[in-house]
Amino acid sequence: MSQEVPRTESADPVEELRRRREAARQGGGQERIDRQHAKGKLTAHERVEYFLDEGTFREIDTFVEHQSTNFDMAEKRYPGDAVVTGRGEVDGRPVFVFAHDFTVLGGSVGEAVADKICKAMDMAMDAGVPIVGLNDSAGARIQEGVDSLVGFARIFRRNTEASGLIPQISAIMGPCAGGATYSPALTDFTVMVNDTSHMMITGPDVIETVTGEQISKDELGGARPHASKSGVAHVTCSSEEDALDDIRHLLSYLPANHLEDPPRVEPYDDPDRSCDALDDIVPNEPKKPYDVTNVLEELVDDGTLFEVHGGYARNLVVGFARMDGRPVGIVANQPRANAGTLDIDASQKGARFVRFCDAFNLPILTFVDVPGFMPGTDQEHNGIIKHGAKLIYAYSEATVPLLTVITRKAYGGAYIVMGSKELGADVNYAWPGAEMAVLGPRGAVNILYREELAATERTEARREELMDEYREEFANPYKPAQRGYLDDVIEPKQTRQRLVEDLALLDRKRADRPPKDHGNIPL
Repeated sequence: MSQEVPRTESADPVEELRRRREAARQGGGQERIDRQHAKGKLTAHERVEYFLDEGTFREIDTFVEHQSTNFDMAEKRYPGDAVVTGRGEVDGRPVFVFAHDFTVLGGSVGEAVADKICKAMDMAMDAGVPIVGLNDSAGARIQEGVDSLVGFARIFRRNTEASGLIPQISAIMGPCAGGATYSPALTDFTVMVNDTSHMMITGPDVIETVTGEQISKDELGGARPHASKSGVAHVTCSSEEDALDDIRHLLSYLPANHLEDPPRVEPYDDPDRSCDALDDIVPNEPKKPYDVTNVLEELVDDGTLFEVHGGYARNLVVGFARMDGRPVGIVANQPRANAGTLDIDASQKGARFVRFCDAFNLPILTFVDVPGFMPGTDQEHNGIIKHGAKLIYAYSEATVPLLTVITRKAYGGAYIVMGSKELGADVNYAWPGAEMAVLGPRGAVNILYREELAATERTEARREELMDEYREEFANPYKPAQRGYLDDVIEPKQTRQRLVEDLALLDRKRADRPPKDHGNIPL
């Protein structure tokens, strides 16, 4: 039933405005609001008001309604239609937001909804501020036919135009199916809520009809599979409030647009702090696992590490932190997962993150402990060559400050890929026990001394002797340092101090690239 509030001759204009605003806030009515709450979900207005600083929300297009007369749509008009749009502030910084209203026609996207979202995106780009989309929609509005599909296409076009211009963040707070999934996929980060959010191109019923496979909605498109298997979700949360809090936290590291520097906060952690604990965190044995996040937390400003994509491709850690108050992006091999090797998923994860940081002026700190690329038929046949090339491409085209620390080992092509000097890193350090070579000592000795080892009776003892000789001659940081491939070999405890100093110097970095439309990254 329409929520239209007719104007009367005797109505006070201000009171009429208030009634109309209240009608818009009620969306599809109290009964549907109660249903939303019963599912553990907030309404669109509640989400926006929780997310933004108190009292800062300024709604736009409050009274827009669809104009469709197809089927019985003329009787289903609501002020604001199925999306709430406007601007506000997060920690005093401006941001645009749109939130699908599931209480109105299931939050479906028709021409008017698309118009409102596109206007908000245009205003965000014109103002040079981030845009956050809170998705809770049944998808295309069937009653409006192709007009609905055209609306989605217009939104996708703006997602693409805004990419690299302003940060775009999506939260999935309910259903997001079919073509609607591509707008969040085009944004920079996607946050999902466990149990209540779902993303999928086709639903379980269609899959069962076409393939015979039976799968639940949660198993197919819930937050957990998208965080761990598809990589679609960058962050998962247990509640909508947690999701909105995490988006606020994420925005605190990001500039408003590509022309601004990331927001620096007043430093509170001693930039010269010695990181003595690093001697105990990283084992001397090259194959012994450890958690690299413990290394990162020791190095960065206390309490500032914010990992994204943590459930996906766990052999590589990416995220944000601060060094002496400056926001930075972090890429680090994770030895506790697949020994920190680079595989297809890790390469894609790292490449996209590096490119995001480069687009928004975030220096990149790379911490290297990598034995090589993941071997295997499935990796080769699924394109590890082209996917590994994405990471090479991302580092090579980056113009932001690049600082790399080899903590323990860097072998083969993976040494090159992980922010090496030859790909454009500004500063490269290694810790004293680091091993850098084409192959690890065991693999190299097995090839170089194959005949000798086959002929001796004390094979393992001789192999150990040869491995020690190989480490002394090749697998150490001093040979690369002699050639200038490293800028210095430093004690682990000095790492924070050195990186803070380098970041301060490189704050003025300027890099020119040959003029061209764009490169052709190996997608």
